[in-house]
Amino acid sequence: MSEYRNEIQKRRTFAIISHPDAGKTTITDKILLLGGAIQEAGEVKGKEGSKAATSDWMKLEQQRGVSITSSVMQFDYRSLRVNLLDTPGHKDFGEDTYRTLMAADSAAMLIDAAKGVEPQTRKLYEVCRLRKLPIFTFANKMDREGKSPLDLIDDVQNTLEMDCYPVTWPVGMGALFKGLYHRLEHKLLLYKKGESNPRIVQLEHWSDPKLKEEVGEDLYSDFIEEIELLEGAVTSFDRQAFLEGKISPMTFGSAKFNWGVDVFLDLFSEHSPPPQGRPTMEGSAGPEDNFFSGFVFKIQANMDKRHRDRAAFIRVCSGKFERGMKVHHMRLGREIRLSYANQFMAQDRETVDTAYAGDIVGINDTGNFQIGDSVTNSSRSVTFKDLPRFSPEIFGRISIRDALKRKQLEKGIQQLVDEGSIQLFADPGIGWQDPILGVVGVLQFEVLLFRLEDEYGVQAKLENLPYTLARWPVDETGKRLSTLNGNIKTFRDREENPVVLLKGDWELAWAARENPKVNFKFTSLNDQ
Repeated sequence: MSEYRNEIQKRRTFAIISHPDAGKTTITDKILLLGGAIQEAGEVKGKEGSKAATSDWMKLEQQRGVSITSSVMQFDYRSLRVNLLDTPGHKDFGEDTYRTLMAADSAAMLIDAAKGVEPQTRKLYEVCRLRKLPIFTFANKMDREGKSPLDLIDDVQNTLEMDCYPVTWPVGMGALFKGLYHRLEHKLLLYKKGESNPRIVQLEHWSDPKLKEEVGEDLYSDFIEEIELLEGAVTSFDRQAFLEGKISPMTFGSAKFNWGVDVFLDLFSEHSPPPQGRPTMEGSAGPEDNFFSGFVFKIQANMDKRHRDRAAFIRVCSGKFERGMKVHHMRLGREIRLSYANQFMAQDRETVDTAYAGDIVGINDTGNFQIGDSVTNSSRSVTFKDLPRFSPEIFGRISIRDALKRKQLEKGIQQLVDEGSIQLFADPGIGWQDPILGVVGVLQFEVLLFRLEDEYGVQAKLENLPYTLARWPVDETGKRLSTLNGNIKTFRDREENPVVLLKGDWELAWAARENPKVNFKFTSLNDQ
């Protein structure tokens, strides 16, 4: 096997998905700790003087204790090079999460043992299912009282219509939690608070009397009752069904105390798939192709505010990346050089000279890239399919008192639009000097105002507008329409496409009645 194939087979790229407060950022830091990428795990919202979680590098994230932007982190575990994508759990930042999932080859679904499958987890799972991503499941917070393990499995199977295969099984829960029984390796992992490394007891079978000696009569009795039901209901693990996203290997633990996270990571290293191919407008591009190709799934401005930098995150889909290489930028239709390339540990970075399919590379960007852009050094066209884009539901205008800050305001809005966190619209009669901003969730506007002040020195005020829908009108042939019946006003989006801004479903229904041959699209993307 060539060196190139060896490098590809070592790559693993996965994203962590969950509902807010399920413990996603905490488990991310514990995974990085186990991978040797950091020396000390942080806290999601620590007290003054405590270390913040590695993946929550933005100032507002540390203040609010909530992830508001995806983070990219790379580390080595066993013989693998792992690219970990930490995603926001809050629904207001779902669009960022959806795009990040397009760069992953598998996902880890984190569920709160007390709450089971929550709404945002369900939405993110649907994206994984559309892509047929293999999914690992980790039931978190076993150190607290919650649903029984059997109820958690039923919840996943009934809510998501996905089978579970429990690799570990908890002994006790909450204050009575003693440890985990590893069903595949027939060993008991016993945990104590303050200690992340378990005491391991090798067993002959799940009914081994040694288990009773370790955990006591009552817990043993409950464990036997549950495990007998489990063994009678669960079939053997089917790896092909896992790779097709039909069955999920499930583990239990507590990210807070680092209990069971190592078991999950070992399971991931054994069963997670290597880099997978990606569909293109011309066919597909995969790791075995001998040309370089990739797509931009994320843009982040001001990771280092001192240098006003901007990074375009490229998922390498095929071939070998080499720093300084010339590639064809498909949207711009010209050659550019990929200089100043980095790989990341959240905000921290180091220069990278080479990368392979599955890797994530950050390119210092001076404004050449937009989310969804494709690059390649192939002699033929390679255009990856458009990434998801949501229709905004909340609209507003920004105003400032200090007119001298106008340029900083315009620059800040433009960079945040490039990141994909907000969308920009204009009234043709007024122009772009007074744009309308659209977001999916209200928290995005809070982040916008905070970042304008923190990163650009602009104190801005938001004026809410009555619109709740944006729709892109096209005729039966797909031609974009600027004029509609019923005296319906059309605006322009960032790409100068005509768009209508509406006050609700009732107004959309009225517009459709007035224009029966018009398709009011949910997105501006051509293939929707």
